[in-house]
Amino acid sequence: MSPDSRTPGSVRSAAEVNEHIRALWLRTGGTLSAQDRTEYELLVVEWAEAIREQIIEAA
Repeated sequence: MSPDSRTPGSVRSAAEVNEHIRALWLRTGGTLSAQDRTEYELLVVEWAEAIREQIIEAA
């Protein structure tokens, strides 16, 4: 599932997003094309949001 195809308002866990990031790096062999870089950047933003949600929930 690409980051832009998820349902608006749905939040995946940081661990789940991290798995997608790891899979992207494995799939590309560590070299990102322009399209891969865009996907990576979206995933990192989503991961940061998920981390932020975990912190808020813990507080």
